[in-house]
Order: sequence, then structure tokens, then C-alpha cells
Amino acid sequence: MFRVATRMLRFRKGGFAASFIALFFGAAIVLACGGLMETGIRSAVPPERLAAAPVVVTGDQLFDLPRAAVPDEDGDRDSDTGVLSERVRVDAGLIARIEQVQGVERALPDVTFGVHDSGRQFHGHGWSSAEIAGNALVTGSAPTKAGQVVLPADAGRQPGDVAELAVRGKVERFTVTGLTSASSAFFADAEAGRLLGKPGAVDAIAVLAAPGTDVEALRERVDKAISGGSAVTLTGDERGRAEFPDAEEGGTGLITLAGVFGGMATTVAIFVVASTLGLSVQQRARELALLRAIGTTPGQLRRMVLGETMVVGVFATALAYFPGQLLGRFLFEQLAERGVVVEQMVFHQGWIPMVSAAGAALLTAFGAAFVAGGRAARARPTEALAESAVPRRWLSATRLIIALLCLGGGTALVIITFTVMTGPVAASTAGPTVMLWAIALALLGPGIARVAIALLGWPLRALTGLSGRLALLNAKNRRIRMAAAITPIMLASGMALSMIYLQTTQSAAGERAFSEHLRADSVLASTTGGFDPALVDEVAGLPGVAGASALVTSSGFVTDFDDGWQDEEGLPLQGITAEGAAQTMAVPFTAGSVGELRGNTVALPSALAESLGKSVGETVTLRFGDGATTEVRIAGLLGGRPGYEVGLVPAALLTPHTDAGTVPQILVKAEPGADLAPALAGLGQPGLVVADRATVTAANAEQQDVGAVINYLLVAMIVGYTVISLVNTLVLATAERRREFALQRLVGSTRGQVLRMTAVEATLVAVAGIVLGGFVSLTSLVPFSLVISDTPVPDGPIGVLLAVVGGATALAMLATLVPAWFALRARPVEAAVAP
Repeated sequence: MFRVATRMLRFRKGGFAASFIALFFGAAIVLACGGLMETGIRSAVPPERLAAAPVVVTGDQLFDLPRAAVPDEDGDRDSDTGVLSERVRVDAGLIARIEQVQGVERALPDVTFGVHDSGRQFHGHGWSSAEIAGNALVTGSAPTKAGQVVLPADAGRQPGDVAELAVRGKVERFTVTGLTSASSAFFADAEAGRLLGKPGAVDAIAVLAAPGTDVEALRERVDKAISGGSAVTLTGDERGRAEFPDAEEGGTGLITLAGVFGGMATTVAIFVVASTLGLSVQQRARELALLRAIGTTPGQLRRMVLGETMVVGVFATALAYFPGQLLGRFLFEQLAERGVVVEQMVFHQGWIPMVSAAGAALLTAFGAAFVAGGRAARARPTEALAESAVPRRWLSATRLIIALLCLGGGTALVIITFTVMTGPVAASTAGPTVMLWAIALALLGPGIARVAIALLGWPLRALTGLSGRLALLNAKNRRIRMAAAITPIMLASGMALSMIYLQTTQSAAGERAFSEHLRADSVLASTTGGFDPALVDEVAGLPGVAGASALVTSSGFVTDFDDGWQDEEGLPLQGITAEGAAQTMAVPFTAGSVGELRGNTVALPSALAESLGKSVGETVTLRFGDGATTEVRIAGLLGGRPGYEVGLVPAALLTPHTDAGTVPQILVKAEPGADLAPALAGLGQPGLVVADRATVTAANAEQQDVGAVINYLLVAMIVGYTVISLVNTLVLATAERRREFALQRLVGSTRGQVLRMTAVEATLVAVAGIVLGGFVSLTSLVPFSLVISDTPVPDGPIGVLLAVVGGATALAMLATLVPAWFALRARPVEAAVAP
């Protein structure tokens, strides 16, 4: 039967081409998402400056977040892995300990901080970093004491010049001792440690091995030497994480992103492949019935269908490898360009994503062919011949059970989204709702098609006359195949509306939350990396200033057991100035007051405090983004928009635990009628930028749009695949009707009449599909909008809806009328007897 199956491919090019397209694009998309997943898991960042060190010691960016109040009987306690947002530094005292390890030739410190010179930004390092990287002096000598610096050769300086450099918000004078070919600035190691602002700490330690030392053995010995702290050892491509610590957080985010969209892409691919293969086999009902009538056994028939499908599937998935690689790399480059992952991360797409994508595609193809072939094999030859032209039976017990399960699951997700979820995280349950409802309605499609025909019948007859009556008669007689045409339109329009409006609604809610929080008239920022914290008091004392507050952002964790309220990214933290916070930002205290935020204190979201079982006046342990922990007193509890909760701490407490160690923004509120521009300009701060409220709000919206672009890109990929399946299905369904069109022409219909009838059918299919797509999109949009915006109406431009409706209608028309026109080109007598 395999030989028969391969020969049959020549005579059923249309059906097999449709199956090939569905499998090819489905496997490519799943492969691309698999590549993103593997890249996130590996988080491979090749070292640059530290490449000469086979082992690198750096701070661990991960820590265990407790998920159980007490240890179990074995002394263990359930925990999740939290990701620290700032660089975790290591004790400089480890250098001497590491140098005593067997096989270590030298251990050198490495630090990195921002340096600004007349509008140009460098990375600043100690001179040891230049030795590690092998950066040579172009001219001059190395820095040996405080106040000396080596600058890049293209910095426009010469040895002996005095350069005014801004470091950590302060401008200092340095003598240029030399120039280097590197693009960084180098200081004496002790001076670099002072400028870093972290006494006794370094970013990383480069371990240089003695000749002939085994790297893995050396790593194990260094591990033992540094055990008991937060330091970890890195080798190979892991070493790049010491230079680019954001790679850890970016890799975790990439895994989540690839998992969500990869799961959705796989579900869509399974749905599309199964429906396309089912339609292809269904259209061969007459041929399969004849084979049964001449003596082909059910087993032979099933093997033939499976053989045909697997031949097509193997070729399609094999050819999908190359476009899948290109698509995955393209998506990764877009993510890196927009800062979702560090640009230095290396894209990996090995054999595991390929096997997974091919396995998913082939398994789906096998399952769809097995079901469709089994249905044809079980039918009696006489019944199969009777139903070959127009199938009548469609509802089976299995189909009904699966449809009910999907309806139940979709309804459950609607309820969970509305009653359990809060904030943007509600999208995690709102998104899959569309797929479950779409699958359920697709399985019940023929029954829904009957309802659609009944509802749309009268207006179509009234508006289109004879063509409409013929189209409706055809639709009633062919409602099972009509349902197959409605399904891809429903899926494409439903997913497009849902996924786009989910993003626009979330972006609008974020903009509202930011705007409601901001009361300041002006926001001060700096092009030199931030301000010295002392500048806040200076600004507050200016004439006409009603209040000024620092705004330092980071994230942290309350390490007490919280019953799962915090996720792996922790609690967003804002460092503020108690004296000016009330004037410059809306602080929604439900207990306590902003005036109490001094010293080691914190204001927590009310929901988190409730989860912790804590109240105002009690203490909790706060782990900052750099891994440092501090006992803090709860000075207040905060309300606010669910999903956008933050913790407030004094800026003086938070700033030292950020990478920059500076105040990035100062919020300023003017007294009524006061003009602050002259006073602010007179501060004499290099790189000072003064922005008004509207500019800051617009910048925040633009920043949110950067993340939205990524979602739109991935949405476009999935929706594009459903559009391909839409065209694929409609072309296949229309091209199969050549004999029917020929018979109509033989009994007197003109080519124009047939095309008008087909156009009415396409309109019926488009309207039904778009209405159903709109319905399934509402199953996710309404609960999500209620949760995030307190209204059932999603935010977003009406143009999106019009574009989806217009695009779906145009595609339905083109994919129906173009193949119909080609089918009508043949002479009716020849087309009526063609295979």
C-alpha cells in the first residue's frame, strides 16, 4: 500500500499541496519557538573582556525564595528560584583565598562602572581588567595611583591632559597617563574600587590557570575555596554572564516568552494540520468509497492514507528546518534589538527543537490521518458511495466529548481570569481561552453553520436575488464542508482580535497607572548616568519648589514566607524622599504614612502584607536586587491598581543597592504660578535634562510600546500562519467543486452566475467566521478588561477591528473567487468527467 500511496500523490496534487503547506509552516514556527526556548535555557554569552580567564568567579544572580512556612520532616523547605535584578558582587577578600588554590597562577579583580566624558560614555575598569583582556597601550603609561586614567585612543585626549569625567553623578578631574586601543577607560585598581562605590567588593574575579591545569578540576577546587557565600564559578560560555549579568534575567524571560508563544503556536499548528488533513481526506470520499467497493480491506485503506500523509509530512518537516532556523534567528535578533535579551547572547537552535517540531508535526499528521482514514475504512462501501458527494454524518461521541471538554475548559478560564487573576498576569489565562473556545466551536461547526445559514438566509436572499438563493441551497446541502471553510476565518479573526486587543488594553492600563501615580510638574534626568543623592535636597530648597523627591527604581524580595504572592521577578521597588513624595506622586496609603519612610523602613502592598501576615510596625527581611538583605520596619501599607503594586523605601536605603548607585530621576512640584526653569538651569549639573509631565508620560508610553512590538511580532507570526491556513482551506474547498460548477454550466448557468453564487457563499462564510471569531475573542477580552481596567470594553483603536474584518473578508473573497475562476476556465464537458 505504500507504493500505491506514493503513486497517488501525483493525482491529488491539490490536496497534498495543502497538507504540505500546513505541515511545512507549522513545523517552521514551532521550530523557531523551540530555538528561542533553547537559547533561553542555555543563556550562552561568550566572554569578551574575561575570555583569557578559564574560570571566572562572580555573584550568583539566583536565590531560593521560600514557598513553605516551615521545613518538612527532612529539614527541606519548598522554594522557587528568584532572579536578582542588580549585579550581585563578590567579596574582594576571595582573591587571596583563590590564589592559594592549586593550579591558580593569578586571580585578578574586575569591576565595571559608567564613565562620562563630554557627552561620550565609556565603561570604567581597573587596570587589571586591561591585563586580563590583553588591551595594549597605544601611548603613555598605565595608571598607578588615584587621579590617573587611561582613555580610548579616539577620545580626543593626549597623555598629560586633564579630563573632567562624570562618575556616579559627580564630576572629578583625572590626569590622562596613556591611551589604549580598547573602548573603555582604565584606572588604578584601588581607584576603580573607590569609583565603584562598593567598598571591599568586586564584580568578578578572573582566575588565570597555570600551564597544563585541567579547567574542570580547577573549577571544582575553586568552588570548594569559595563555598559558603553567594559566589559561583563560571566556565565556557557561562563566563559572559559575569560581564553581562542581565543575561540571567533575559534568559529567564526568553524561556517564558518562548513557552507561551511556542505553546500557542503548537496548538494552532495541531489545529490547522488536523483540520486541513481531515478536509483533504474528506474530499476523497468518493475515491476511497470506490476502493472499498472493489475489495480493498479497511486495513489497506487506512495504511494507504497513513502512508500518503507520512510521505508528505516527512518532506514538509525536513524542508522546514532551514526557514525555521531563519525565522528563529530573526525573532531572536528582534528581541535583542529591543533589549529583551542582551545583544551578546548567542542564538542556539540544535537538534532538540528540530526533533520536537518534527515530532509534533508528524504526530499530529499521523493522528489526523489515522482518524480520517479510520472513518473512511469503517464505512460500508454502499454508504460511503452515497455520502461521497455530500457528507451527512458529522457528530460522533468522541467529537462531542472533546467539544464539551473545551467549552468547559474555556468557561473555567473565563471564571479564573475574572475572579482570581489580577493585573497584566491575567493575560496568562485570558490568552488560552480563545483557543479552547475556537476548538470547541470548530468541532461543533456543522451545527453552528446551520444556525448561521438560517440567520443570514433572509437578508442574503433579499440582497442578492437568484445568486443568493442558489448559494443558500448549496450552503444548506454542504454545511459540513461550509463549516470547514468558516473555521479558519473564525480562528484567524478571533486570534488577531484577541491577541492585539489584549496588548493594547494592557498598554493602556499601564499608561493610566503611570499617569495616575505622577503628580510632579517636572522630572529631572541626566545624560551622565544619574545624580548625586545630595542634589535632591538642593533642588527642594530652590525658590518656588513645593516639593522634590528622588525616584530610584529596582526590585527586591521579602524573604519571609508569603504564600506565593511574589513571583520570580520579585516586588518592584521605588526609592523616594519622604519630605517631597506626597507632593510629587500619588501615594495610596491605606495604613501608615509616607512621612514615616525614613531609615530602614518599607511600605508594602496591602495584599503582600496580608499574605505575609504582617501589619504596620512589624519587621520583615528585604532582599535587594544586589542580594543584600536588611531587616526593615513596615511603615505603611499601600493600595493602588491591582497588578501594578510597588513597594516604597527611602531613596537613601535603595540607592546603594543599585548598579549605578545614583539617583536616575528627581521629581519636582512647583508652587502655584512659579517658573522653575531659571532655577533648575542654574544648578550647574552636567547633562541635566528637564522634562515636563507630558514628555515623561509620552516617554513611558513609548517604552511600553517597545515591549508591545515584540508581542505584535509574535502575534503576527501565529496569525499569519492561521491566515495561510485560511487561504489554504478555501482554495482547496473551492477547487474541489470543478465538477459541480461544470454541471451547473451544462444545465444553463453562465460563468458570471456561477461566480456571483460563489461570491455570495464567500460572503456567508466570511460573515459567519468573523462573527464567531469576534465571539471567541470576547471570551478573553471581556474578563481581561474587567480585571485590568474595570470595564468590559477593551482599549485600543477601532481601526484594528476594521482591519481584521476587512482583511478576513477580502481573503475569503479572493481565496474563493480566484480558484473558482480558474475552475471555470475549463470546458464544462471536460470538467464534468475530470478526476
